[in-house]
Amino acid sequence: MRILFSFIGGIGHFRPLVPVAQAAEAAGHEVRVAGSGKVTPTVEAAGFTTFATSAPRAADAPPPEPEPLQPADPRAEEQHFASAFGGPGARRHANALTEIASAWKPHVIVRDEADFGAAVAAEKLGIPCTTILVLASGALLRKDLLAAPLAEVRAEHGLPPDPDLTFLDRGLTLSPFPPSFRHPSYPLPPDTFSYRATSIPVAEPHDPTVYFTLGTVFQPDTDDLFGRVLTGLYDVAAAVIVTVGERNDPAALGPQPKHVRVERFIPQDDLLPRCDLVISHGGSGSILGALTHGLPSLLLPLGADQPHNAERITALGLGQVLDPVTLTPADVTRVTTDVLAKSNYREAAQRLQAELADLPDVTRTIPLIEALK
Repeated sequence: MRILFSFIGGIGHFRPLVPVAQAAEAAGHEVRVAGSGKVTPTVEAAGFTTFATSAPRAADAPPPEPEPLQPADPRAEEQHFASAFGGPGARRHANALTEIASAWKPHVIVRDEADFGAAVAAEKLGIPCTTILVLASGALLRKDLLAAPLAEVRAEHGLPPDPDLTFLDRGLTLSPFPPSFRHPSYPLPPDTFSYRATSIPVAEPHDPTVYFTLGTVFQPDTDDLFGRVLTGLYDVAAAVIVTVGERNDPAALGPQPKHVRVERFIPQDDLLPRCDLVISHGGSGSILGALTHGLPSLLLPLGADQPHNAERITALGLGQVLDPVTLTPADVTRVTTDVLAKSNYREAAQRLQAELADLPDVTRTIPLIEALK
């Protein structure tokens, strides 16, 4: 069976597909992954054969200029998501996936939930389509805002009007998140199968440790955010591990005290079993990583779905939130110390970890995908 996995956007939209794609390959299926040419090297490094849906980044292209931090505005993020992913993004992938799937002829297309163009292409070609959720809270994806731009894309491909966007929820939906994390105003689509993407790790003996990351996409090197957070962590009674990403140089942060380690990248699976708190931007991948390890969070939401995830973190008692624009080192010291000291945050995170542990493992998704052929 040929299965085409498709994602739009960056690495954060690709990684949720990986466990299912690997399970499909292990079951003997032929897998290909379609995504932006800018991310193709990452996809290939993960061991997959790829179809690029856009040109690769030029080798001599300068990195994008960092932008000053702005207060996170959930409504503005919803509008931007609908405009970007429902407009030019959906159009680009509808065209690209129609061409790719017409040539390779997959039996099933598996798309990330923001890849609306893949759903259009699948409907146009009569190919069953499965969705993998990549937005933890589900609140960023607003169908009322997506209806107009997606109506244009559907019309361009000769598809009938679908004002309620029922085509996005048609068929099987796979969710790697604990169901209770979902925002109650945005219930899971019909026919959703929740699963556990990885095994639940066992915590390793360790001294109190805090992990600080701003993810793989949002890596601001303006407004001294790394510096302000680090300064606040100097006075926390815990070891501190920081990853700054490829765009930033650890040396630029200057000499660090003995209890602080700064690196560009460390695999989270190597770190989190020896951690007690995750400080992050609140991306869905970071949230899922923390919950898989039963760890509370301190969130500094910068954009995208992060403000919505931060709302769920506080509502569920899983941690606290600071504004990255206005936070001071003293705020970081105070809130980090508070979350580490109070057991209720860890206990709440462990409840969602137990919820994940009770879900079927990722291999159970494969018979469901096979049944769509």
